Amino acid sequence: MEAKPEHKPNKLLYSYIFLFVVFIVFLIVKRCNLPESSKNIQDSTRVAPAEKGDGILRATQTPFYTKHARCRMECRHINETEVLDILKNGTVNYKKSDLAEVGCEKKYALEGYTKDHNQHVRIIVAPCDNVVTVITCIDLDHDWICDCGEDYEGSFHSELKKP
Repeated sequence: MEAKPEHKPNKLLYSYIFLFVVFIVFLIVKRCNLPESSKNIQDSTRVAPAEKGDGILRATQTPFYTKHARCRMECRHINETEVLDILKNGTVNYKKSDLAEVGCEKKYALEGYTKDHNQHVRIIVAPCDNVVTVITCIDLDHDWICDCGEDYEGSFHSELKKP
């Protein structure tokens, strides 16, 4: 009778598995030890609650509304009180915000639910000096057919200097 060879564990395979585990642990430790300033604070999927110093003028002052914003608000049944509440208490959706711009060109996407109609809305605002310009209002759960003419970009740039 011929003896069957014994199956010895493959030392090379175990070595590779060990090195792979050490490498993964190293990456995790390195990521956890990064200083806060080097981490991507405005991750494209981050949604942050309202907080002071987030760059948005959240005071209860009356914002400036573009013609486009007023048209969208009327079409989507969103009133000024609801916009002010979202402006004050809404969460910042960094994925939909445009913060790479400088100064008055920055745009924040604020989201929340309106108190009057419980609509899930997003308002796009641009703080500049001491004025917040409401650029547009979007109902996130319902598509409304609105005839507001040009897109909000053109409306925003032509009206921004008028507050």
